[in-house]
Amino acid sequence: MKTLLIKTHEAWLEMLFTGFMSHTRNRETLYDFSDILFRHFTWIEHAMIKAGESYDYDRDNIPIKVERLDDMLKTIVNRLLEIDLQLMGLEDRDLAERISSDIRYMVDTLKEMNDEVITAFSVSRKLPNIELTKEATDALTLFLFEESYKEYELIMIYNYLKAHSDDVFLNRIFQILIDESFFHLRSFGDMMAKMGILGVPRVVMKELYQIEDVTAFLKSGIKEELAAKEECRRLSEAVANESPKLARFFDFINNQENYHISLMKEALAYYESKKGAHA
Repeated sequence: MKTLLIKTHEAWLEMLFTGFMSHTRNRETLYDFSDILFRHFTWIEHAMIKAGESYDYDRDNIPIKVERLDDMLKTIVNRLLEIDLQLMGLEDRDLAERISSDIRYMVDTLKEMNDEVITAFSVSRKLPNIELTKEATDALTLFLFEESYKEYELIMIYNYLKAHSDDVFLNRIFQILIDESFFHLRSFGDMMAKMGILGVPRVVMKELYQIEDVTAFLKSGIKEELAAKEECRRLSEAVANESPKLARFFDFINNQENYHISLMKEALAYYESKKGAHA
């Protein structure tokens, strides 16, 4: 099952980032399929936890630099067919059949997709209909690389915490934070593709999500969210003169961080109250 988990993790990211590359209605289908693959990933993870198997979120690097969409679609199809073969070793036959059925449909759909020329690696560093100064462009470029990794990291961290928790109160918070990080990752990935600087985030080290002291993690995470808010504010100010619309977007992201911090404080207080009850 470890190989199955890794392959599904890789297929999810390949599908998601291929969605960023697309300029057509292919994009929504690719996004939908990436959501399905992430669910597959969490279901396989749950099966491993039930079986008492140890695992982590390690994976291979994912090369995505292509000139045509069809090149990535062929890669994904091959990956999905590998996963389908791996399903033979899954004890939960209902789960195996569900994933296999999804894969068959996805493979057929991907094979029929129209090809596209890819511009997500042009390094133009320009957004459509927006002219930014070099300083603002540099700030935006750095922000997108750093924050796209951060959002991917948070998805993996909160997913791991949720997978190992039976607490309904905490899992509600973790799921909200996962969903919010997905939205941010998609927003930033879309901008990176438009600027020709798309790249898959690096692997998240297991020490970051295999957390022993959750209260310490949440305290640190709250500080990181406050720092992220400040980065959003600075970026909004940096682009405000050239693009008020872009500035409003980063204000929007900045304001969403307020609720994330509130949720993390809620989780922290809950953990600390549980600690106190067992002291």
